Amino acid sequence: MTADDLYRIVLEKAKSFGLVAKNDGKTIINPKGNSIIRNNLLDASFAEGKAYFGFVSEDEETTGVYSDFSFVIFPEKELGSLVVALVVGSSGFKNDYQLASLPGLRRTFLKLRTPNSKTFFKTSFENIENAFKDLLKEIRANHPGLKKVIESYSKYISAAQIIKLDDEEEQSLDTIFAWLASYAKVREWGTTDQRKIIADTLNGVAEPSLPDEKTEIIDLLEKRKYVVLQGAPGTGKTWNALEISKRYHKTFFEQFHAETTYSDFVYGLEPNCDAQAGQSQFIQKKGILYKTLEYAEEHWNEKVLLIIDEINRANLSNVLGPIFYLFEYTSNNRQVALSIGNKEFTRLPDNVHVIATMNTADRSLAVVDFALRRRFAWYTLKPHVLASSNFDSKMFKQFADIFFEYATDDELNLQPGQSYFIDKRNMKDRLVYELMPLIKEYLAEGYLLKAKDSFCELFYATTGKLMYE
Repeated sequence: MTADDLYRIVLEKAKSFGLVAKNDGKTIINPKGNSIIRNNLLDASFAEGKAYFGFVSEDEETTGVYSDFSFVIFPEKELGSLVVALVVGSSGFKNDYQLASLPGLRRTFLKLRTPNSKTFFKTSFENIENAFKDLLKEIRANHPGLKKVIESYSKYISAAQIIKLDDEEEQSLDTIFAWLASYAKVREWGTTDQRKIIADTLNGVAEPSLPDEKTEIIDLLEKRKYVVLQGAPGTGKTWNALEISKRYHKTFFEQFHAETTYSDFVYGLEPNCDAQAGQSQFIQKKGILYKTLEYAEEHWNEKVLLIIDEINRANLSNVLGPIFYLFEYTSNNRQVALSIGNKEFTRLPDNVHVIATMNTADRSLAVVDFALRRRFAWYTLKPHVLASSNFDSKMFKQFADIFFEYATDDELNLQPGQSYFIDKRNMKDRLVYELMPLIKEYLAEGYLLKAKDSFCELFYATTGKLMYE
C-alpha cells in the first residue's frame, strides 16, 4: 500500500462518517461543505519533511497555514509506519480554544489507547508552545523516516499514535478509523445514519471491563489488612463494606463525625453515674477499637472486621492519636508495645481486618494524614451502570456524559454514583430532591462551573424545573 492508496481509503471512510468536502485541491467546489481536505503527498513534500494529509476546519483556506484542530496522518514514503494525530494548525486557535480547554476532548482520544499501542497525549491540549517530547523521543529512536516531519509539527500535535502498517494491515486501518471516527464525532459530522456508523466504529474500541469490586477489595484485605474505600456519594462504599462483612465471624461498626474523640474510638474514662460514696467517680470507657481487639484476642480463631464509616469526618490526629503505630501490616518483628487501657499491643491481631470509607465529594472534611495513607491501601469506587431493570441507565449516562465532557480530573470524584439512579419509577423525584440540590451545592462551591448550562438544560428537560429561578 502506498501513501496515496491510504489517502483514498481514509477519504472514503471519512465520507461514510459524514465528511462533505468543501474543496477539490485548491478549488472550492461546495461552499456548504464541512471540511477542507489537505493532501500534501508529493515527492518534494517527503524530502522536505512536510508530507501529510488530513481534514481541516471548513473555515480555513485550501493551502497555507491554518487554525484549530484537524485530523492528520503523517506517513512514511514507503509506508512502513505512520503517525495518526489530532493537530492544531500552526496559526493556533481561532474557534477551538474553548474546545481545547474542555477535558472531554482529551478523554475522547484517551479512550483509543490500548496497553501495547504507541500512543501519546499532551497533558493540556491548549499547549501549542512546547514540543511534544515523548513523541519526538520515540520517533527519533525507532522511526527515522518520520523524524523530519514530526520535528516540524511536534508542538502543534495534541494527541498521536504511531502505527506500523507492516504488522497487521486490517487492524492498523481499524485503529486509524477509530481516530477518524473520534474526530468526526467531535466535529458533529453526518446524518443520523452516519452518526450510527461513527458510533459502531467506536463501539469496536475495547472499553475497560467493569472491575469485580467486591472480589478486588477482598483480595486487597487479605494482602494489606487495612483498606480505605473512597469515592463519590452513591458509589457503594458502605454497601460493599457491609456485604464483605458477611464473610467475617464478627463485625464492629463505627461512623466517625466531627465530635468523635480518642476515648470514643479507642479507650478513655467516663463519669460513673451510679457511683456511691467512696466509690470511683469514673469508669473505663471501651471504644469500638478496644472492643474489636478484645474480642479478636479472645476469639483468635475467628476472622474479625472493623468498619470505620466516613473516616475523614473526624479530626484523625485527635481520634487515632498514638494508635497510628498499630496500623502497620508488615510489623511482625516489632518489640515495642503500645498500651491501650490494661492491654499492650505491638500490632493489631492477625485476625483483624479494617475497612474505612471516605466520601471524596465532601471537600470540607479533614485532610487525611500522610501517615495514615501509608498504612492503608486505597481502593477507589467509581460510578458505573448496574444490570438491573430498575436502574435508569439513560439518566445515568446523561450525567456521566456531562462529567466526561466538563469535569477536571479532580472533579470526576464528584460524579454521583449508581445508587442515585436505581429507583427508575421515581427518578423525577430523585432528580428534583436529591440530584439537583447536590449539583447546585457543587456549583456554589465553585466546582463544574463550565457544566452549569448543561446541568440546567438537563434538569429542565427531564423535570420541568429550573435550577435557578
